[in-house]
Amino acid sequence: MALTVQIDQPGGPEAMKLVDLPVGEPGPGQIRIRHEAIGLNYIDVYQRTGLYPFPMPLTLGMEGAGVVEAVGEGVTHLKVGDRAAYASNPPGSYSEARVMPALAVCKLPEDIGFDTAAGMMLKGLTAQYLLRRTLPVGGLQAGDQILWHAAAGGVGLIACQWAKALGYELIATAGSDEKCQLALANGAAHAINYRTEDFVARVKDITGGQGVKVVYDSVGKDTWAGSLECLRPFGLMASFGNASGPVPPFAPAVLAPKSLYVTRATLFTHIATRENCQAMADDLFQVVQSGKVKIHIEQRFPLADVQGAHRLLEARKTTGSTILLP
Repeated sequence: MALTVQIDQPGGPEAMKLVDLPVGEPGPGQIRIRHEAIGLNYIDVYQRTGLYPFPMPLTLGMEGAGVVEAVGEGVTHLKVGDRAAYASNPPGSYSEARVMPALAVCKLPEDIGFDTAAGMMLKGLTAQYLLRRTLPVGGLQAGDQILWHAAAGGVGLIACQWAKALGYELIATAGSDEKCQLALANGAAHAINYRTEDFVARVKDITGGQGVKVVYDSVGKDTWAGSLECLRPFGLMASFGNASGPVPPFAPAVLAPKSLYVTRATLFTHIATRENCQAMADDLFQVVQSGKVKIHIEQRFPLADVQGAHRLLEARKTTGSTILLP
């Protein structure tokens, strides 16, 4: 048995209930993992509210770290007793233990702690596929200017550091002066408080009117139109979240004046194969082990206080990574 957070229907934080459920044995291609730490992400809110629909009842959570307790037939990259971490579908990490597909579970290096791993797998792999794989025409070179919204969040703080390590000039936006200072302290070249400043005007000023090559946007509805204005000709709009609500339908003709590109990127298409997932995780592990990227665990909650954690996350009052502790 394992304490597990479930919802019976979409709703607010109060919809989440702590129940004791059997775990079972792994089948072919699966493992059973006992969690030491669990990652909290905004995608969990989308799933809880029904924006991303799932069959009910649903156990939330896409990210965790712990120890492998059992291995199913055909799993060769993990064994019982391995320290492991993952960002993976289907949801289910809000639990003391679970059975899950082994494909996206990666062996965790000994020098990376469980808390760090649980706070970095989904967020760090997201930063990896955006900065390393979701690129404008001609790619990115040292000195290029990019715009990153919500830069003081879990993904954003990793991206600020990683972009600096790659030599990019990252322009950060955030919702308070304190969050802007946090982004600057983690490698952003510029920071804009979008609640008190016109971020489009500031970006044009910073870039000498040229605009940026790429915008990485997890905010959605509130920043969409302004983000398109911030792009230079042939620029890329990389949308990867909807924290302010989904982007409304738009006519492709709005992209025509500057021949812009748009993508709605997701992590799970990038980690759909064992080879891709491991290569991306290796890249993430290396940059963390090098010290170029530090994972900031700013909020910790017991699993039993998951409702409080969601309320803080949904109010956009968190910075860095938030983890749940079983």
